[in-house]
Amino acid sequence: MFIDEARIRVKAGDGGNGCMAFRREKFVPKGGPSGGDGGHGGDIRMSSSLSHNTLVHFRFNPEHKAERGGHGLGSNCSGQAGEHTTLEVPVGTLLYDDTTGELVHDFAHAGETIVIAKGGRGGRGNQHFATPTHQAPREHELGRPGEERAYRLELRLLADAGLVGYPNVGKSTLISRLSAARPKIANYAFTTLAPNLGVVQVGEYPHTQSFTIADLPGLIEGAHLGAGLGIQFLKHIERTSVIVHLVDVSDATDRPDPVEDFKIITNELKSFDPALAKKPTILVAAKIDVANPEKLKKLTTMAKRRKLPFYAISAVTGEGIEKLKYAIAEMVATHRPIDLKHAPAAAPAKIKPHYPPPAPSARGRG
Repeated sequence: MFIDEARIRVKAGDGGNGCMAFRREKFVPKGGPSGGDGGHGGDIRMSSSLSHNTLVHFRFNPEHKAERGGHGLGSNCSGQAGEHTTLEVPVGTLLYDDTTGELVHDFAHAGETIVIAKGGRGGRGNQHFATPTHQAPREHELGRPGEERAYRLELRLLADAGLVGYPNVGKSTLISRLSAARPKIANYAFTTLAPNLGVVQVGEYPHTQSFTIADLPGLIEGAHLGAGLGIQFLKHIERTSVIVHLVDVSDATDRPDPVEDFKIITNELKSFDPALAKKPTILVAAKIDVANPEKLKKLTTMAKRRKLPFYAISAVTGEGIEKLKYAIAEMVATHRPIDLKHAPAAAPAKIKPHYPPPAPSARGRG
């Protein structure tokens, strides 16, 4: 089950109460106050992990709580701190405040951890309220309550290339030829109801290169307004580096103009997010094994006019698949964003001193 949106409520642990106690021991007639502090409540933390690829574990378990801190004890013993609770989310998850709609964090890399609800501070025991004029205090503090927050989670797939196009143009068949992914394939529209990810390897060992490709559910006119499945999955295209646009050039559809098909889907991407129209695009003529020559010629002319990389393929027979695979790999390598977080650090520059070096006779003096 592919779940890419969820709402959760989190409650951090409350702090433990401070203790009121007095030292009562033999041969210690004036022991004084000995109430310990309460323990701090546990935090709610969120961490990005590669072991999850959907948010289904939040859909059916929306409430999460951390352990409260233990109460203070006598003999100046502090209460035990509450254990932290860590929630794991897939890489590519966006965390929004459900009340304000503000973006809290974008988990773009594996291993990122943030605190989303702070545990309450433990209360002070009566030992902290002793003064020279108030030597037997009975004051003590209650623990502070932990934070309680509501969040909205939104998953956006992290893929290098995304397959887009009308329903039933051959996207699922193509990803099954390019990678080991095995999506559902059938001869009817909207076969794909959830995005499929595949890993594609190019080259011969040890000079291999890999990239991830996403098969997104088919788009139709009005997708950015909610028609079909568009508005639900258009967001997954935003993180891709390259768009692979498939157009059916066979007579299997009732759409006579392949150029118009390309323009409609491109306008839907632009209407959803203008930045999508500026992404590098590879135009692919699909199903050339049963192609209409006029449609293929018309689409080829348009690609030359717009200076778009153009490939004609048949996912059934395998014609043109290898050329397309290497073209996608080359374009992904060119436009893949640089991971500054994990990039090697530049060598530090040599800094000249602001003072002249000491004379030879002055060196070595204390």
